[in-house]
Amino acid sequence: MTEECLLNSRQAQVAGPEKTPIHILHEYGTKTGNLPVFVMEKAEGAAHQPNFVFTVTVGDITCTGQGVSKKIAKHQAAEAALKMLESSPQANLPMQKAENDGCALESGDLPNPVGELQELAMQRGWHLPEYTVCMEAGPPHMKEFTVTCKLETLSQTGVGNSKKLAKRAAAEKILEELRRLSGGSQLITWTPKPSVCLEELRNSSSEKISLLRRTPLNVPNADYIRMLREVSEEQGFEVSYHDIDELTVSGQYQCLTRLSSEPVTVFHGTGISRANAHNAAAHSALQYIKMMASIR
Repeated sequence: MTEECLLNSRQAQVAGPEKTPIHILHEYGTKTGNLPVFVMEKAEGAAHQPNFVFTVTVGDITCTGQGVSKKIAKHQAAEAALKMLESSPQANLPMQKAENDGCALESGDLPNPVGELQELAMQRGWHLPEYTVCMEAGPPHMKEFTVTCKLETLSQTGVGNSKKLAKRAAAEKILEELRRLSGGSQLITWTPKPSVCLEELRNSSSEKISLLRRTPLNVPNADYIRMLREVSEEQGFEVSYHDIDELTVSGQYQCLTRLSSEPVTVFHGTGISRANAHNAAAHSALQYIKMMASIR
């Protein structure tokens, strides 16, 4: 069945509009129950010559790709996985390996949180979860990995002695947050919050907006990400952070912060790390919100 699914995907690529290896791999994963999971392993290099490394896991197969952009690196990883699936004699038994591989069902038919989260995102039409290895520590025989999982505007971090276990922990935290946001129900009812008109903040007397009006935004090392999160939670809009692949000419990281406001507003930030870039973008967003809330 697996080889037939893969062949059908290949034939569809020829017969219809051209599909990328990523699309073909997702089709294959959907048909076989082994949804592929992409993880960014590295982001390095100078601004004019960056290099990204991604791995993709589908069933018991893991492949790596690299390129000058995230898209190219994921493309290369997916292409390598497709080639391995076509030639692997184990490709006919993708669901029989009871292993923490981040996609297949585990022993005892317990749902795997990584696969569950990815399937939920596909059903709801959300962006697929994105996993990033943000830390690797410890000696070779006692490695500890930290992986961040982002789904829409939600973000959680998991830790484990392998990347797969860290991914699993992060995905489980996202699922727990989704259940909490759904009122504690196992049935996920959470949806991104509706947009908020920022111009209406000028008449707001709420606690966080009143505090923002009288808080100086020129304090070094302030946690602007937390401040923005508190304002967004109070006012009912979503905040999402999107990393830009290219570094600045001075070698700094770049980030865009998007507010689900009406109209949608986007702010840019740079920093010596991704966290600094996020904080700088949040600072720009707070400056704008403060200005809108102070207009009389």
